[in-house]
Amino acid sequence: MSELVAKNISKSFNDKKILDHLSFTVKDGEFVSILGPSGSGKSTLFHLIGGMLQPDDGTFLLDQEEITGKRGAISYTPQSPSLLPWRTILKNVVLGSEISGQVDYSKARNMLKKAGLEGYEHAYPYQLSGGMRQRVAFVRALLSPQDFICLDEPFSALDEFTRLEMQQWLLSIWEENKKSILFVTHNIEEALYLSDRILVLSKKPATIVEEYTLPFDRPRDQNLFLTDEFLKWKRMIYQVLQGSF
Repeated sequence: MSELVAKNISKSFNDKKILDHLSFTVKDGEFVSILGPSGSGKSTLFHLIGGMLQPDDGTFLLDQEEITGKRGAISYTPQSPSLLPWRTILKNVVLGSEISGQVDYSKARNMLKKAGLEGYEHAYPYQLSGGMRQRVAFVRALLSPQDFICLDEPFSALDEFTRLEMQQWLLSIWEENKKSILFVTHNIEEALYLSDRILVLSKKPATIVEEYTLPFDRPRDQNLFLTDEFLKWKRMIYQVLQGSF
């Protein structure tokens, strides 16, 4: 079980309020996306959840245990893959489990195979494409002992074709593992395609202006992008985002 509850989270920097009493829940096994204008504090929220920053007000609970300001409770993947260049791909993906003393190389090799990275176990990050490095970063997150994963715009630097490929891959792997995911993006289509629910933030100071539970069945494929219902949801959320600027 891995349920995250954020209660009345506020954060300011230099007397400028960034987040204003945010409250939300990510249920066990749920995929929730956060959408908002650029600079609305989405990445700041992740730093707070991960314990890298301390909120001015509010608390975070993970499985009913308070984790406010506590590091190591969740697995966090930033916008760049942040792989260690001196470690092989295999050594990179077991880093989190290595720190916790729970390394399983057989499982790691199997996950790399599922990610289409068989044969690259002993390669180094510079030898991989951007999409491949993102797969490595996500495999590392899945192999970490934490059951809750925060993904901060992991596909933003990829070209459109690779991005679509990565979204499909992410869904296929997530549906096997069903770890709870909180996903930050500024791409409406990406949020609709991946998520069970979407939280829409306002501009700073950020508040949650809308919360949507999506009706799309799983498993999903890219034909969803062309359906009338998908386009209807895209228009609706676009209008809400425009009003939040």
